[in-house]
Amino acid sequence: MAGRVVVVFDFDKTILDCDSDNWVLDELGVNHLFTQLLPSMPWNSLMDRMMMELHSRGKTMEDIAHCLKQAPFHPRIISALKSAHSAGCDLKILSDANVFFIETILKHHGLLDCFSEIITNPSLVDNEGRLRILPYHDFKSCSRNCSICPPNMCKGVVMEKIMMKSCESSKGKKKRFIYVGDGSADFCGGLKLVEGDILMARNIFPVWDLIISSNPLSIKAHTYQLAFSI
Repeated sequence: MAGRVVVVFDFDKTILDCDSDNWVLDELGVNHLFTQLLPSMPWNSLMDRMMMELHSRGKTMEDIAHCLKQAPFHPRIISALKSAHSAGCDLKILSDANVFFIETILKHHGLLDCFSEIITNPSLVDNEGRLRILPYHDFKSCSRNCSICPPNMCKGVVMEKIMMKSCESSKGKKKRFIYVGDGSADFCGGLKLVEGDILMARNIFPVWDLIISSNPLSIKAHTYQLAFSI
């Protein structure tokens, strides 16, 4: 049965016990500037801007990586993920963070090989050694209508693609999906689940607030509260 289970995780405040973006900005001393600029820029674009700011202050890729490796994990997370992977579950990450942040943290904890796919904002190092963070969806060319998700990534759109791809790869055999998250965009992703699937939502977080305030008929999956990050 485990081989038929696909578990899609958010990353920040779900696998990781904090927000990786905020963690780096706080630890490397640029959170005040970030807060000043946030009202005028999309989050994804602002994170790219802040990586350039860190570079201008002499911070290297190694400094950012070292900072990420100190980010807090819940004590049970490593064993839980490794157990699910060993049991044959197909684990994926769907996150509005970025490739460098997520892969650096997972490698540090020996978890990268547990995941078959990481869907997140691309990142690269430019010719000057600066970390650049790009949007998953192009702001200008992507035509969609979502009032829940940020412009750079609609988790509902991505979940539809994940589910379709999994169905095709299994030659039509039913896959059971479990979606685990904390944010508003995770509610959008969870709306794509069908009867028999499971939406695991962190309580006292935006995803749970949206669940309890939404039309019950809009959510087809079973819903469960998580009191802490898995």
